[in-house]
Amino acid sequence: MEPQRDPYLWKQAKARVGFRMHLRSYLVVNAGLWLIWALTSFAIRDEYSSRFLFPWPLFAMLGWGIGLVSHYFSVYRTGNQKDMIEEEYKKLAGRQ
Repeated sequence: MEPQRDPYLWKQAKARVGFRMHLRSYLVVNAGLWLIWALTSFAIRDEYSSRFLFPWPLFAMLGWGIGLVSHYFSVYRTGNQKDMIEEEYKKLAGRQ
């Protein structure tokens, strides 16, 4: 027999696990991209050429990183929407 779960806590636990999986994918894929960049940039260099390849994995890290930060704040923010609305209402009511 399965114990009763609090639906709010269950949803929050799933969201946190989802964020951790997102972070893990971010780290693994970007490490792979940097490895590809390093291997290809060193393979092109030889004694006659010292070209520097632009570190293009920065674009993937930046773009995906923005999404990852957004995901973090949606999962680990300090309060829920109802509490935030209540706080804002009290601020507005205090001005009058």
